[in-house]
Amino acid sequence: MRKILAAGLAIGALVLGLGVVRALSADAAVVPPYHPSRLRDIGDSRQVVVVTGNGRTSSYATLRTYQKNSNGSWSQKFAGMPARNGYAGWEWASRRVQNTGTTPMGTFRITTAFGLKANPGTRVKYIHADSDDYWVGDNRDPKTYNLFQSKASGTRTWRKGESERLAAYPTQYEYAAVINFNRPLGSTISWDTAHGQYVTSQPKNVKLGSAIFLHINGAGSTAGCVSLRRADLIAVLKWLDPAMTPRIVMAPLADIGRA
Repeated sequence: MRKILAAGLAIGALVLGLGVVRALSADAAVVPPYHPSRLRDIGDSRQVVVVTGNGRTSSYATLRTYQKNSNGSWSQKFAGMPARNGYAGWEWASRRVQNTGTTPMGTFRITTAFGLKANPGTRVKYIHADSDDYWVGDNRDPKTYNLFQSKASGTRTWRKGESERLAAYPTQYEYAAVINFNRPLGSTISWDTAHGQYVTSQPKNVKLGSAIFLHINGAGSTAGCVSLRRADLIAVLKWLDPAMTPRIVMAPLADIGRA
């Protein structure tokens, strides 16, 4: 009887153990909603930055980085990085309104970076900004809206008071990547010699907002950008490779699959 009981207990333990292993295996196989394989608009990107917010009204987020392998699978490049977003939380890119403190939800290219210091080693196009450089947010001037301006010339058509003087943010803009939210295509931007400014032949929606960047942390939340610790931002910049068509996908965790 004891032998039968012992055998029964052993079989039960084995079955229970197999059940635990299977449960653990099933849990390991669950793909999180922010994994690139579950994102719908990343197109031909082989580098994807994913920012998941804690909630629609939260200014706290996590940034993750993924790179596509030669066999089509995805690998996470760095451990998740703590991030901050807009002080008013999140809004879908098509419904966002300028100066509301929200971070746009959606998928965007990353093609340009800039900074008040020399290129830290990124391979994307890098602009070394100086004390008289601005990012235009003047919604009365759609041809210069959401463009970098290398000098605030006296003949410009945009207003300084409605634009960001980059040197006014020496910590945040030491280095930054431009998130192509509400941005014109690079091929449409040209230099207007008469007014000493860059202009676009395809003006964007001046109500949605401008100057959405991935930059270094300031004192807290942002006005709509996403910010990281300095070392984390530099690591991401060095990793970005234009040949891999990097994109950034941003939304609260509950919405990331629709971004």
